[in-house]
Amino acid sequence: MKTSIALIGFMGTGKTAVGKLLSQKLGKEFIELDYLIEKKTGRSIQEIFRRDGEVRFRELEIEAVAEVSPRKNIVIACGGGVVLNTINVERLRKESVIICLTASASVILKRTAHDGSRRPLLNVADRAQEIKKLLDFRRPFYARAADITVNTSRLDADGVVARILGILKDYESNHRQK
Repeated sequence: MKTSIALIGFMGTGKTAVGKLLSQKLGKEFIELDYLIEKKTGRSIQEIFRRDGEVRFRELEIEAVAEVSPRKNIVIACGGGVVLNTINVERLRKESVIICLTASASVILKRTAHDGSRRPLLNVADRAQEIKKLLDFRRPFYARAADITVNTSRLDADGVVARILGILKDYESNHRQK
């Protein structure tokens, strides 16, 4: 039986806020991959992107997933692009139920409106178009990786957690029977 939960999904879907709350409700440790990468490198995600590029960041992300994925009883908030490397998904799947948080492009645009400098991939002139382009590209990756999908567009973090807890009960009882 898997004891951990990995939250995946596009930026602005609520992975960090939901992850913190979910870990408290379940009595599990919370780990945010981006924070772990920043702690290990001593640099912000923006700085890594600016100095070393996205490819180097993805390498660091693979290392972080390799480190945390075998652990039990944790809730992991993954970066939005973690699913772009199948090795990450394979590693996460071994010990974690993978839950994809989704939201509409317009909701994501609103939720990320004030943190463009913290989100290197949205540091562009037309943020709405960039969100749509990235979402369209990543959607099949999220769909393939997810065991469970929850749309967060019309829910606050408490509502998302309540929905996840309900879905997990059904998911676990279905997977115990197999």
